[in-house]
Amino acid sequence: MGLAEELQDETAEVLSRLIRFQTVNPPGNERECIEWLAGYLEDAGLRVEIAGAEPERPCLVATLQRGEGPTLGYLSHVDTVLADPQDWTADPWGAEIRDGFLYGRGTIDMKNQTAAEAVAAAHLAHSGARFAGTLKVIAVPDEETGGELGAQWITEQRPDLSRVDYLLNEGGGAVMPFGDRRLYGVCVAEKGTFRFNVRTSGTAAHASVPGLVQNALLELAPLITKLGSGRPGFDLTEATHALLDALGESPDDPAGAVERVRQVAPKLAPLLDAAMSVTFAPTIVSAGEKINVIPARAQVRVDSRVPPGMGQDVALKRAREVLGADGYELEFTEAVVGNRSPVKSRLMDAIADWVGDHDPGAEAVPTVLPAFTDSRWFRAAFPDCVAYGFFPQRHQTLYETWPLMHSHDERIDVRDLGFAAAFFHDLPGRLLAGS
Repeated sequence: MGLAEELQDETAEVLSRLIRFQTVNPPGNERECIEWLAGYLEDAGLRVEIAGAEPERPCLVATLQRGEGPTLGYLSHVDTVLADPQDWTADPWGAEIRDGFLYGRGTIDMKNQTAAEAVAAAHLAHSGARFAGTLKVIAVPDEETGGELGAQWITEQRPDLSRVDYLLNEGGGAVMPFGDRRLYGVCVAEKGTFRFNVRTSGTAAHASVPGLVQNALLELAPLITKLGSGRPGFDLTEATHALLDALGESPDDPAGAVERVRQVAPKLAPLLDAAMSVTFAPTIVSAGEKINVIPARAQVRVDSRVPPGMGQDVALKRAREVLGADGYELEFTEAVVGNRSPVKSRLMDAIADWVGDHDPGAEAVPTVLPAFTDSRWFRAAFPDCVAYGFFPQRHQTLYETWPLMHSHDERIDVRDLGFAAAFFHDLPGRLLAGS
């Protein structure tokens, strides 16, 4: 029996226990879940500290020190989004195993990683495994609403407890079939969020004679269409240069690369496109309040994501490309610059080596997450920290896992729990050996 098979059942059992704690955020109420996890890790021999901004929403840090050397952090959050049982074929908090899959809210996002990291650390502690450094298992609340009470709090208020040199978190790892290749994405960067409002003006009047005045909503409608169908220019970064290179494509022709990738892997192409460009998603429209009054003002709210390291100037430039320069007002309401870690590092080498050893012929490639995770708080607090998103899944592909995120019937292939736990078990020996 290999290590993955050996760890599979225990990881599934730990994940099942975690799923049964209803930690929907808001309100979160993660304390009971965190305390159970603390007991599991303490029983294995790790030193555990619980601390937090609010009593019912604490963070956990479990430490396993094996000598002098760098610190590797395993990060996860234990809060989840809401689940409506009537939309599911299984109890969202029942942890049912059916046809080889474990069902429940958090099985993908991201109690699966909490369980795999914890089981790996527990087995390392039990076995007396040696490595030149320290392993920290960090579990936090509040990621789903921004991380203020979780990763942000612990990195800003307790850097002594949370400081790490290397960090693994969510955001990558599910295999991406690409022709006859098997690619495991390592999330090295996350896009920024630049939300804005687009407004148009007209003249209020009685709706019975619409031709007499300008309707602000009709002025807005073509702008919404442009936001949905417009194609801004590409903005490449170190990470997307490296990704194109790994795919055998040239950064000089990103549009062509997307189309060629689409021919080989249609579900990968939209992810590649989003990684290399500013995206616009119109989500909320508002205009008149009375059915018989032509609206004088109309507005659409737009969720825009910008490649890591780029700012509002890039977002505005690309928005003008799509919308044109006149006929509307544009106001930014949120501006968060995306974050990143170096593509090349000892951590990347260790991940790539492990992937090659455990899925022969497979490759680790850098990817960019179109959203954000708690990694941003660690990168901000500890600038030298190399933080990646990686939870390896060999059996359940990215094209299968991504649609389950925040959706009904969220589930994970039980075999991948053992596969991931084996990775987290092996990594300290590879990364920290001889450091």
